[in-house]
Amino acid sequence: MTGAGTVLVLAGRFDPTADLVIEELNRRAVPLFRVDMAEFPLRLALSASLSRDGWHGTLSTSRRTLDLAAVRSVYYRRPTRPRFPEGMSSAARKVAEREARLGFGGLLAALPCRWLPPPGKAADAEYKPLQLRIAAESGLSVPRTLITNQPSAAERFSGAVAGAVIYKPFSHVRGVVNDHSAAVYTSIVDPEDLCRSDIATTAHLFQEWVPKAYEVRLTAVAGRIFAAEIHADSDAGHVDWRSDYESHSYAVCDPPASVTAGVLRMLQRLELPYGAFDFVVTPDGDWHFLEVNPSGQFGFVEQATGLPITAAIADYLEGKGW
Repeated sequence: MTGAGTVLVLAGRFDPTADLVIEELNRRAVPLFRVDMAEFPLRLALSASLSRDGWHGTLSTSRRTLDLAAVRSVYYRRPTRPRFPEGMSSAARKVAEREARLGFGGLLAALPCRWLPPPGKAADAEYKPLQLRIAAESGLSVPRTLITNQPSAAERFSGAVAGAVIYKPFSHVRGVVNDHSAAVYTSIVDPEDLCRSDIATTAHLFQEWVPKAYEVRLTAVAGRIFAAEIHADSDAGHVDWRSDYESHSYAVCDPPASVTAGVLRMLQRLELPYGAFDFVVTPDGDWHFLEVNPSGQFGFVEQATGLPITAAIADYLEGKGW
């Protein structure tokens, strides 16, 4: 897998995390081709044919052409959806988008190269119920959790926990409220809200609140572990550090051997070479798994701590190790 070859980077045009990896690959003089799925089909042309030894063809923009047979690895970093002509009807657009996903995306998935992360496996790993089950089976400590759309079940869960309960969305929920961008973060639930009828409108995830000394972002790349404590000095940041980045301080840490082993088992089960894990560490030093993001950001941790995460990703994309 080492030697000549191009790294195909699939990412949005404004992605600082992807930029870090691209800068490192450029520093190493590794050939790369960056493109966003949004450029297809209006600004990105595809042509490929199948022979006995696989697919051969090109991806072309107005400035560059990529030989598909030369792709050594793919860095899949949250590309945006294809864009189609404005005059297309909604029905035609749905068909075109599905065909682009299955045709263009399917062709890329058929290339015999390593991916970070593999898109199909990454999509599966986005399911929090699956994450939590595999984390528990891998030996990691997982908070007591309820998924429900029944207010009565939520109330019973709160009584059984006999402590604070948090709510967290299954995905990143962002939008605009009163002309201001807004996001839904993890929050501590008022017990009186657990009887609200709007719980019945969709699936909700409730967990017991785990007392925390601090949280840890643990980034695993091809078997290498990089962990950093996140200390949040605001009330909002203490509940969910993503809600207040300005309040953080960071420190490099070494996970317990049992946590490292559980993380590696979990990635093996999920068939992922990369994962950005979040843990709560209690005042007694116990580590509790919260979630893993198969394409999560790492730049803010590297910038604050100097951990060489970008270099590890570049190593993997070059074909070194694992």
